[in-house]
Amino acid sequence: MISARAVRRWAWIHTWSSLVCTLFMLLLCVTGLPLIFHHEIGHLLGTEVEAPDLPAATPMADLDRVLDVARARHPGKNPMFASREADDNRIWYVTLSETPTSETNLKQVAVDARTAAALAEPKLDEGFIYLMFKLHVDLFAGLPGTLFLGLMGLLLVAAIVSGVVLYGPFTRKLPFGTVRRERTRWTRWLDLHNLLGIVTLVWAFVVGLTGVINTLADPVIKLWQFDQVSQMVAPYRGQPPPQQFGSAEAALQAAVTREPGMKIGFIAFPGTNFASPHHYAIFMRGDTPLTSRLFKPVLVDARTSQVSDSRDLPWYVTILLVAQPLHFGDYGGMPMKILWALLDIATIVVLGSGLYLWIARKRRARATERSAEARTNASGHDDRSRRGEIGAGAASRGPIRS
Repeated sequence: MISARAVRRWAWIHTWSSLVCTLFMLLLCVTGLPLIFHHEIGHLLGTEVEAPDLPAATPMADLDRVLDVARARHPGKNPMFASREADDNRIWYVTLSETPTSETNLKQVAVDARTAAALAEPKLDEGFIYLMFKLHVDLFAGLPGTLFLGLMGLLLVAAIVSGVVLYGPFTRKLPFGTVRRERTRWTRWLDLHNLLGIVTLVWAFVVGLTGVINTLADPVIKLWQFDQVSQMVAPYRGQPPPQQFGSAEAALQAAVTREPGMKIGFIAFPGTNFASPHHYAIFMRGDTPLTSRLFKPVLVDARTSQVSDSRDLPWYVTILLVAQPLHFGDYGGMPMKILWALLDIATIVVLGSGLYLWIARKRRARATERSAEARTNASGHDDRSRRGEIGAGAASRGPIRS
């Protein structure tokens, strides 16, 4: 049984960890809600790219031809990445830039993977979903904003753990899930806050923890590059980068041959942060709902189109890749998205009610203090009045004689 002193200590942790992170967690919950349905919202807004219906046996176009179509849309820029959706291989999304490592003025062209016809040019830095995503990921502050939100996520985890510890003593005299409707509004909100908090406990903990993991994406990728990628490209160390690259289609087919049981995820072109100056990096993915989120890089020599190396990702990158879709509920289709949305809304109520309870308690405490001061002042006035009456009576009787 937890002691009264321990309860006070956990209550302090719960109160202040919750207060510090509440506004930011409310922001993340509100912005995260539309991100759960970003594909569906894209369809409604007309920003989602649609591939034309063609016979299922239609062959795929040569990747080099696809890249030429994308380049023709933006002369002077070259491909950085080419990717396909996990559940739809009909569209190549080609991202182009002026330099292999540029992070500004990027352009994207959606190209039909079967006919090599340009379908659209999705906007990478505007629109409703982009606004929600940036607020959710880094508050438009880059890596510092991302790490700050990670800190807020850690505080949320602390608030959840301390809330669980406090829930036992709170419900010792009450049945589980009790909402005392006959009591004051503050008490009713307290009961509802505790009930929804315990109902959303596992979800909030998972989403909070995976959110913290996701904020470490940049450091994790840099560690992977320093650790595994540097080992994979070690035989090329000291060699000058090639002036001309071989066929991207040949490199793609070499990777497919190396990993025949996997699907194409995305391609990083030579010189980008996910490849080396000497290689195409072909990231292959699994074919199940879980393994489709896990990648295996295949490095293909950019000149000879021969596979140089292929390795499973290290455990810390695997944890990151598992955390990303789990954070947004991308594993189980629409039913899981709806469940994620309902739990998100319940968490918004928990956070909002917690803030209300703290403000209301402070107001009640100040009202109690003012009432006590008023009673003290009134009592002091009465005492002074009585002393005055006694003094006046003594004066009327004259001096006291012995």
